[in-house]
Amino acid sequence: MTELKIGVIGIPGKWSTEVLADALENRTGFRCVVDMADVALDLESRRLMAGEQDLCRLDGLVIKKISQEYSPATLDRLEMLRVAESAGVRVFSKTASILGLVNRLSCTVTLSNAGIPMPATCVTESETEALDAVKRFGGAVFKPLFSTKARGMTLMDASTGEDVLREKIVAFKSENPVMYLQEKVNLSGRDLGMVFLGGSYLGTYARVAQTDSWNTTILHGGKYEPYEPGQDLIDLAHKAQAPFELDFTTVDVGLTDDGPIVFEVSAFGGFKGALEGASIDAASLYADHVIARLIR
Repeated sequence: MTELKIGVIGIPGKWSTEVLADALENRTGFRCVVDMADVALDLESRRLMAGEQDLCRLDGLVIKKISQEYSPATLDRLEMLRVAESAGVRVFSKTASILGLVNRLSCTVTLSNAGIPMPATCVTESETEALDAVKRFGGAVFKPLFSTKARGMTLMDASTGEDVLREKIVAFKSENPVMYLQEKVNLSGRDLGMVFLGGSYLGTYARVAQTDSWNTTILHGGKYEPYEPGQDLIDLAHKAQAPFELDFTTVDVGLTDDGPIVFEVSAFGGFKGALEGASIDAASLYADHVIARLIR
């Protein structure tokens, strides 16, 4: 057992947050779970306080979940954690890495610049351009720039009457001034979560739809299953996650008739899918990874 003091940024009471805190406590004897909603930053004294605990005095912080739902405020929470980094606290993953992922467009641009195959994508503030893209794609999924687990996503089909379709686009734009839409691709009810720790591949699980929902997320009734990818898929996922330099992540990959595509690289990765779908104890492995980086 080490004497390291490592905090977990997450949602108190949530399984993934608590299981990571358990793993770290088992190895260090120290437990600190922090909800960023309760944190106060005092720039004059350079203190980042969670109750009586100054996060700037810890050895490390692991960000399991920065907020329950993504929003521009999520970026503000990460900026606050930059103060702890400046004080010498090692943050897993680095705030700069996560800042490039929380905004869906930022992640997409990085993946595109790296030559990663993705669904055809249109980003626009123009309702007319969005309508034209839906017609061009045949069908499109409109996605908020800040969301997780398909929350807020809207499927629009080109076969819908133009007036109705334009009305749906206007409604989406009222909540999302910058519209991000991707061609709806046929995944045959399955997509993959490919798990990486410190840039090294750990394993893969599948998310499989159990209903007629167009997406496979667990939130919409999907379930996890084992999956053994070929080396070509592993190489693709490795290339996708590499630019972000994350300590732990899951790469979301879809299998289409035209070949594999990458939807996104997760800022935090999924523990439950790794455990239930691939028998990977991600919390324990991540805890070991963090401690090894802090003591070397």
